[in-house]
Amino acid sequence: MPAPAIRLNPEDTVAIALEDLEAGQVLAEWGVTLVDEVKRGHKIALRDVAPGEKVLRYGQIIGQATQPIERGGHIHSHNLGMGPHELDYAIAQGNRPLPVISDGRTFDGYHRADGKVGTRNYLGILTTVNCSGTVARLVAEAAEHDPVIASFANVDGVVPIVHGTGCGMAGDGEGFDTLMRTIAGYARHPNFGGIMLLGLGCEVMQVQTLVGKGRMRADNNFRFMTIQQEGGTRRTIDASLRELRDMAEIANRTTRQPAPLSHIVVGMQCGGSDGYSGITANPALGAASDLLVQHGGTTILSETPEIYGAEHLLTRRAATPAIAHAMIDRISWWEDYCTRNGGEMDNNPSPGNKRGGLTTILEKSLGAVAKSGTAPMVGFYKFAEPITTPGFVYMDSPGYDPASVTGQIASGANLIAFTTGRGSVSGYKPTPCLKLATNSEMYGRMADDMDINCGDIISAGVSIPAKGREIFEAFIAAASGKKTKSEELGFGGVEFVPWQIGAVM
Repeated sequence: MPAPAIRLNPEDTVAIALEDLEAGQVLAEWGVTLVDEVKRGHKIALRDVAPGEKVLRYGQIIGQATQPIERGGHIHSHNLGMGPHELDYAIAQGNRPLPVISDGRTFDGYHRADGKVGTRNYLGILTTVNCSGTVARLVAEAAEHDPVIASFANVDGVVPIVHGTGCGMAGDGEGFDTLMRTIAGYARHPNFGGIMLLGLGCEVMQVQTLVGKGRMRADNNFRFMTIQQEGGTRRTIDASLRELRDMAEIANRTTRQPAPLSHIVVGMQCGGSDGYSGITANPALGAASDLLVQHGGTTILSETPEIYGAEHLLTRRAATPAIAHAMIDRISWWEDYCTRNGGEMDNNPSPGNKRGGLTTILEKSLGAVAKSGTAPMVGFYKFAEPITTPGFVYMDSPGYDPASVTGQIASGANLIAFTTGRGSVSGYKPTPCLKLATNSEMYGRMADDMDINCGDIISAGVSIPAKGREIFEAFIAAASGKKTKSEELGFGGVEFVPWQIGAVM
């Protein structure tokens, strides 16, 4: 039987309940008698804590006591707050490259003209503005029932990529540039065998501006039109279908072929977290990340507000001081961004995170960073900026999962790995998403949505390295065409969420 609680680091002042515990229950390992009921995933004081005293988990500060906490008491938002904290960035002092693994492993992917390799072969209808979104969906519905397009067995489908922005915004500056990068990143994504760019015609984000920035696709399987120029909805649908039939024929010529694992790019996310996230799924994903990096692949960590307070664990692993300073500078940008928009960096954990046992952003961040494994951080990128450096990298993004994943896919992620303790449900066409459950109870309850159970690290004593290997093998299988649970359920139609920066006018 597993122990009723776990202490993650010898310096920790808390233990984490691994089951619902009653007041009066004794934790024999530490000689602690519970004075409160403590739910699974929540924290137990291993000694008396005075007001203002720092509380440690993972051997790191997760907050300060806001009132006296008795030994054996429940530690949570009623008695623990952020408080001031100092970070030792130790810039690039922990940069220790991992040994290379050269075992010749491959996956079966779609080789593109620009040298990238896709894990899926969709056609995309990419919109420049919300105003063309409905027409894009109507085109996709028509294509779904078109016998010519359906006859091409190597084409996975037609995906409308629609969003709520593209107009009512400044025509230059940070917000415009971010949206431009995002749309261009999807247009060039290797999981698309062809792209149709669809605009209304009068929007701020002009089709001509995007096309004029350079060749959108090296394979030339790219078309563009505006609804106003075509003469309205019905004519646009008819014209789009004609183009899509030609595009599907071209895309169908590409078949899955072996490719080295260096072409796998995984965006790593966590959402709907709980007290188990930093114990099971996140460190297991970190172990899988290290394995992929050792094979020459790329993994992307993001969600800057959710690594806040733990960024020192990344800056010390930076491959160069410049990479570390880029992260520190962006943290300062975020602090200013929150201030000028009336927000705060400690706006997380969410209510669901707190019900799962997480109290402060420091605690959530420390668990979130575990997804990054131990490899050096070899690059720091803006939201949706093309990732050109293989290895473990960081891409700046909001903590809002759909927006963060949108940026990772625009940057080149051809797989997504998503850890969840509360039970997040989503998918991200054109990129398959693997869901990793942090606890066995939720995995059993939501088995139709979860791909891998990491709760058995606690419930069955599976090791972190073994679970990391299981996740790594799931990467290869999904990249080679095995459908994920979110794909089987049909997710991916509403999760394209570009980051809107700046005034909506």
